[in-house]
Amino acid sequence: MENLNLALLLMVVGMATVFAILLIVIYLGKGIIALVNKYAPEEVAPAKSAASGPAPIPANIMAAISAAVTVVTQGKGKVSKVEKI
Repeated sequence: MENLNLALLLMVVGMATVFAILLIVIYLGKGIIALVNKYAPEEVAPAKSAASGPAPIPANIMAAISAAVTVVTQGKGKVSKVEKI
């Protein structure tokens, strides 16, 4: 019975130690993130002017996309809009 009590005590101490260390890691990480965000904010890139809108898709690429959609959907699909992501 003494060995069982010792085993349970060691288990509780070990689990409490791991829990405490994980809490320290979590709060230290949050603190470091807050400090970095405060003293070294992310640089904002200047917005590009899109006066002419998106570039048109070349005809050969549009034809390839349309052909692929036709093959995959067995003629039932239709390409209505193509946008660059």
